[in-house]
Amino acid sequence: MKIVVLLSFLLVFSLYSVCVSSSESEDGLLNHGRRHAVLPPRGWNSYDSFCWTISEQDFLDSATIISKRLLSHRYEFAVVDYLWYRRKVPGAYVDSLGFDVIDYWGRMVPDPDRWPSSKDGKGFTLVADKVHAMGLKFGIHVMRGLSTQAYDANTLILDVDTGRPYEENGRQWRTQDIGLKEKACAWMKNGFMSVNTKLGAGRAFLKSLYKQYAEWGVDLVKHDCVFGDDLDIDEISFVSEVLKKLDRPIWYSLSPGTSVTPAMAKDVSGLANMYRITGDDWDTWADVVSHFDVSRDFATANMIGSRGLQGNSWPDLDMLPLGWLTDPGSNDGPHRASNLNQDEQRTQMTLWAMAKSPLMFGGDVRNLDDNTYNLITNPTLLEINSFSYNNVEFSYVTSTEVSARNERFSSSASERHIFGLTSCNNEKVTGWSAKALDQDVEQICWKDSLGSGPLCVYKQKPRLSSDEEALYNRHYPGKLHLVSNDESNFCLDASPQKKLTSKDVNRISFTPCRWDTNQFWDLNATGALVNSYSGQCAILKAIKANDVSNGFRSWIATGRKGEIYMAFFNLNQVQRVISTTIADLAKALPRKYLNITSCKAREIWSGKDYGVTKQSETHSSVIPQRASLRVYWGHATSLFDDGDSYSTNRSVNKTECSAYA
Repeated sequence: MKIVVLLSFLLVFSLYSVCVSSSESEDGLLNHGRRHAVLPPRGWNSYDSFCWTISEQDFLDSATIISKRLLSHRYEFAVVDYLWYRRKVPGAYVDSLGFDVIDYWGRMVPDPDRWPSSKDGKGFTLVADKVHAMGLKFGIHVMRGLSTQAYDANTLILDVDTGRPYEENGRQWRTQDIGLKEKACAWMKNGFMSVNTKLGAGRAFLKSLYKQYAEWGVDLVKHDCVFGDDLDIDEISFVSEVLKKLDRPIWYSLSPGTSVTPAMAKDVSGLANMYRITGDDWDTWADVVSHFDVSRDFATANMIGSRGLQGNSWPDLDMLPLGWLTDPGSNDGPHRASNLNQDEQRTQMTLWAMAKSPLMFGGDVRNLDDNTYNLITNPTLLEINSFSYNNVEFSYVTSTEVSARNERFSSSASERHIFGLTSCNNEKVTGWSAKALDQDVEQICWKDSLGSGPLCVYKQKPRLSSDEEALYNRHYPGKLHLVSNDESNFCLDASPQKKLTSKDVNRISFTPCRWDTNQFWDLNATGALVNSYSGQCAILKAIKANDVSNGFRSWIATGRKGEIYMAFFNLNQVQRVISTTIADLAKALPRKYLNITSCKAREIWSGKDYGVTKQSETHSSVIPQRASLRVYWGHATSLFDDGDSYSTNRSVNKTECSAYA
């Protein structure tokens, strides 16, 4: 057996569980019963390097390189990210209106100027054929529901079962019959809105979209603005059912992941194959650091590799912004190098591997430097990502700053409170109560005082036009605006008005009152304050200031041949010595690893040989700021009993361990 230890600027020990037999080959697993996502999906996505501007030629050039250089490392998906239907002309940008290409039925089709093979109604068919001929799978990004442009055009809706306009109750239905303008995507108001899935016409429209994607030859759909703060469980559920009944398999990915918790994810994990659990990840250290807590929480909740749509599902830490990139929201293609230094990149890749996240590389593969290539194809990291199990954060570590005192894994950061959202399944959401101040004014207050008094908002019936009033009475009776005082025109707005990155925390705020379900609330009988846009509940969240960036973490996992992988992460700005004992390893490992007497280790990043460490000895190392170290241990017999202290420098160690039965 073997043990692998990984260390980084963030000191992290993880333990994950995939339960793969060592006798099963990778090809056998991937083809087992045509199940989806048996292993964490791996591939390339255009967003980090092209934003929305990629062309057919750029995409096919990239796919060619992926097939030649990355496919052998199981990077098998080539995914076009969002706005492939938007014309790249003056005035067009990520939230512009009126520049999209739609068909007769209100469905998005590729911009023929950027995707010339899509002309004459071919869509992505020819692109998908070429991608498949390279041995790759083809993916696309789509948004929630219906585009504003299709709504304004009021097109007919296709009934794919008849090939004719959808008819019900003696009439043909159009997009304005199904679009919910009050449920527009919070961070893309001019772009897309939910459709009413309670209507047969709404379901027919969604079905026509995904049937068309299947006809084009799409293998993966990344469905955006339906999860996290933008949760639309009705649309996710219906789309999942449509995909299940298609003639060809399509992997289903959900995005974005702001404010996602394991409780929320359990409602959708069985409906999808991967789902984001953070906001957008970009190339900043703060974005990297923000993934540690959420990764720990999902590993602890046993969500890694759980049952998904016709296979497994995987918590997704987002794309890897490494190599040559563009900027968020840019109209330009790749034009700059990643801002993460080499140690920070190793830290990110190590965490993504230990957490068994899908690995979707985001950099420009046409300009792939050797350091980036070697990192994303590192065989040990890819082995961990695919085949390790029992992956969890490991807390039995100590750390000492150079010339500082020793400390256990802990956080002493101060707490502060923000007004945020969480799943209504969380028992802590039932903390709201109503209080009448006089005949016309009523408050809703959080149960706990925060020193200066309780947090309260005022109830106000929405001020609507006559047309809005009719819709309100039909769909949202009793829903309320909440204002900061009884004379305010600023209402409590649940979801952010911009796309958040993973380092951002969604803070509920007050914005000018309007006809928008983001501002509609309902205080139910249990004391939960429910938002009408996402169906999530308001809660007062305690967050710690700078808790992760001044700490250290560690993860641990078991390999398919019995090896043990450990990762130490130093998240500090100074060097630290990080250590653990082999005896403590047994607290996080299966019982068969209890009886180690000695280990022979080498560091994988540098190849350094640590020699033999005996049970009674301590092994410690200095880890630079924001660095990672991986250590690989193996042993000659069958059982482990780690009694040694272990710490490393910025690499991975391979250790041969003797044991007694």
